[in-house]
This record gives sequence, C-alpha cells and structure tokens, in this order.
Amino acid sequence: MNSQPKLLKEQALGAKAWPFEEARKLLARVEKLKAQGKKPERVLFETGYGPSGLPHIGTFGEVARTSWVRHAFETISDIPTHLIAFSDDMDGLRKVPDNLPQHDMLKANLGKPLTSIPDPFGTHESFGHHMNARLRAFLDHFGFRYEFKSATAVYKSGAFDAALGRILANYDKVMAVMLPTLGEERQATYSPFLPVSPRSGKVLLAKVVRHDVAAGTITYLEEDGSEETVPVTGGHCKLQWKPDMGMRWAALGVDYEMYGKDHLSQAPLYSAICKIAGGEPPDQYMYELFLDDTGQKISKSKGNGITIEEWLSYGSPQSLALFMFQKPRTAKRLFFDVIPKAVDEYIAHLESYYAAETTDEQRLDNPVWHIHGGNVPEERYPVSFALLLNLVSASNAHNRDVLWGNIRAYAPDASPEANPGLDHLVGYALRYYEDFVKPTKVFRAPSDQERKALEDLASQLEALGDERDGAVLQNLVYEVGKAHAFEPLRAWFGALYEVLLGQTQGPRFGSFAALFGTKETASMIRQALNGEFLK
Repeated sequence: MNSQPKLLKEQALGAKAWPFEEARKLLARVEKLKAQGKKPERVLFETGYGPSGLPHIGTFGEVARTSWVRHAFETISDIPTHLIAFSDDMDGLRKVPDNLPQHDMLKANLGKPLTSIPDPFGTHESFGHHMNARLRAFLDHFGFRYEFKSATAVYKSGAFDAALGRILANYDKVMAVMLPTLGEERQATYSPFLPVSPRSGKVLLAKVVRHDVAAGTITYLEEDGSEETVPVTGGHCKLQWKPDMGMRWAALGVDYEMYGKDHLSQAPLYSAICKIAGGEPPDQYMYELFLDDTGQKISKSKGNGITIEEWLSYGSPQSLALFMFQKPRTAKRLFFDVIPKAVDEYIAHLESYYAAETTDEQRLDNPVWHIHGGNVPEERYPVSFALLLNLVSASNAHNRDVLWGNIRAYAPDASPEANPGLDHLVGYALRYYEDFVKPTKVFRAPSDQERKALEDLASQLEALGDERDGAVLQNLVYEVGKAHAFEPLRAWFGALYEVLLGQTQGPRFGSFAALFGTKETASMIRQALNGEFLK
C-alpha cells in the first residue's frame, strides 16, 4: 500500500469505513471551533468505565472503537490527539455483583465509594483499585494508547473544582434540566450533588436543604435526619451520574465520546449540563449493546457474557477486535459460539487485504487496517480455524505435534516458527474443541442410501493416493452425492457431518479431507460404517 502521507490522507478522506466517517465529522467540529476562535491544541477522546464489577468485553469494545476513530482522525489531520480512560470509581456500590467473592463483606460496605471498600480478592488497596488494575491490564495487553484517570483521584485533587463551582452557581438551571426527567417522588429529594458522608463514608442520595454559592457548600439531611454541611469541592461530594458526565466533558474538554444505546435517551441531558458547566458538548457516537446466549444484555453485576480472558483462551486478540469492529450499531449476541466465526472472518479479511486485485482505497476500508493501526502483518493462514476444529475432532488429537503433522502434510512450508499466528490457532482449537465441541457431539448411524454413498466415497478417496488439492476432493464429494441421488445435495453434506463428525455442520469437506489426508479420511469413514463412533 502507498504510504506517502499526502496520498494516504487523500485516500482516507474518501474512505467509507465507519471510523473514517466519524473522523471526518470530528474534523468538521474542529474546523467549526477554529472559525469561532477556539483553536484546539489537541483533540481529546474519552471512554468511561464503571468499576462496580469485573471488566467485560463491552468495556474493551468501547476503548477499541474509540481508538480506531482516533487513528482514523490522525490519518486525516495533523492535530495532536489524546485518549483518557476514565474510571467512575468514586461511585457508591449499590448492589453486590453475583460473580465476586466475599459477598458478606461487600454487602456490609454498600453505599461507600468503590475506592473505600476492601478488595474482595485481597490483592489491592481497595475494590476500586482492583477493578482499575484489571481494566488497565487488558488495555495494556492490547497496546492501547491512553491516560488512565480515577474519579476519586480527580475529584480529590481539585481538578473538577471550577466546574463543580459552576454547577453550584447554576444549581437552579441544573435542576430545571433534571427534574422533568424524574418521577414525582424522586423530584422531592433530588439533588445533582451526592455528599460523601463524613460520618459513615457513604455516597448519599440525600435531600439537599440549602446550597451556598459563596461558601461553596451544600447542606443536606444525614441518614438520621440531622443536617450536615460539606463543601462541593475537594472530593467531599460527587455528582449524580447524569450531571457528572456533562460536567466531566466540560472540565476535561472532551471532544469525542462513545456510549452504549442505554445512554442514548440521556445524551441530551449530558450535553445540557456540559453547557451549564461552561463546556462545548463533544461529538458523540452510540453503539448497540451486546447480548448473552439468551438474548439478555450483558452486565458486569450479573457476570453473563464472556470475559476478556475467556475469549482469549479460545480465539485470537485480532478476532476479538474484528468482532468489535463490525457493525457497531447492530446488537450482537456475544457468547462462545461466535468465536470460531470471528477467527475465520479475520483470516478472510487478512487474505483480502493482501490480494493482488485489492486497491489502496479498498485496503483503508478493510477492518484489518484499522485493527492493526495501518501496520497489517503479512502472515498467512493456510488452514482455517473451522478446519482445525474438525481436524482435532477427526484425529482425536490432544497435542500440537499431531495437528502440525497434518498441517505440514497439507502445507509443507508451514511451521510454528514461520506461522506463529497459526500455531496460536492450534492451541485455541484444542481448547475450544475440548470445552465446547466434544461435549455436544452426537453421532448417528447412516441410512442405507448414506451407507452406500459413504462406502463409494471411501473407495474413491483411497484410489486417489495422497491427493492434497481441496478443490479436487470437494468435486469428488459432490460427484458421489450426485451419483447416489441425494436431493437436495446439502442432505449429503449433512450426512457427512452427522455420521462422521457428530455435528450438524462443518467446513468444506474437500478441504477437510485435503488437510486430514485421503487415506485417513477413508479410514474414518469405514470406522463410522462399522459403528465405532456410536459406542
């Protein structure tokens, strides 16, 4: 691909991939600010994280997607950029997540800021510090460029004090924005400020009875009904989450932020509060939510869905990134069975990127260009993940050496050293098969028609010798199916999968036979015909 910066910029300005569409909108925002005499020194991206539960893939997706827009913007503009990963760790713990240890201890600390609650895992200074460390570990693992900020640290440092003062000075304006969105009962006690009780240490949803702009304080009703006065600055208060988002945009000068669909109805409130706090609302992008295997929204507190660690046990980081890149505004089911497809789709996009007929403009719209920040690796994958899974199944392999023996016979130039990505796939396939494929395998006996066709196929495979051309073998499979009058022909392929592999679907059977070997495939067929898989 042509790497000349000027030409690359011209091509990027016309690219259709969604990060470039977002980058062009952001560039238009910058030009508008320049016209108003507000030339920005840098463009600030922000992502938010609620550390009340273990980080899940949705959190990764937000940072990854924001980073792709950032890189696209850097491709079309010379303006410096910065990304803040902001943790709302000053929030009070409202309920105990189902998937965490020490429930009784956490329950005893309900209401306190996450950074004031002991770490249930016993490894960090607090619950909040532990979750923040988990967040940073996986952001670092993927090589994201970011600055981490803790709400607790920022509030206590005074960095938000000026913006908090403006919220206090415009208390009635903020209430006018918020009250119409609340029910009658909530309106009676609502305040944008949540005091951190100097008595209990809890973040209180307390009724504010007075606010003093000159003194910079609020007076609220404590849990026992008595009055308490605290400053709104210095970490003595935090804002309710909706005003907090808008205040933060203003205080930090955020130019771009993504959020899930569950925030969409609240976005006008965030923007209104941002303006009250003296800021310009950022460009915003809504993405759809992820669903678990039952169609329910994934949740940190429920622990449904997949963790980062779980995905990376069965699929490559690139496959996870691709899953996040594709159709961010479409709700997607996020469970273990999506991993093999994502792995093979990444391999297909990589092949397409380096195809001779692919133009430079088309490469900018290829997901792998964005996933790899423009530096796309040249490694090839002679074998798909789906084929590897079926090879594990058919060979009953339990280690890499056996699988690599088949791979080398199929692709003599392949090796773990020359194809490290493929070597990783071998490990993923072994684990995925053992945990998800093997427990669900159900073999069946062939019908009379299927038995005759399978006997014919086995004989013809044996007659071919060590044929490794998948197209030749696939054509043979087709011809055998036609010769034995399968109608429709897909019923023949269904029989191959169900009788030989114990599953309802699989890869191109010719490609599988080329990888496994014609002799080995014929032997597998005869084993099935002898009923050995039904024992």
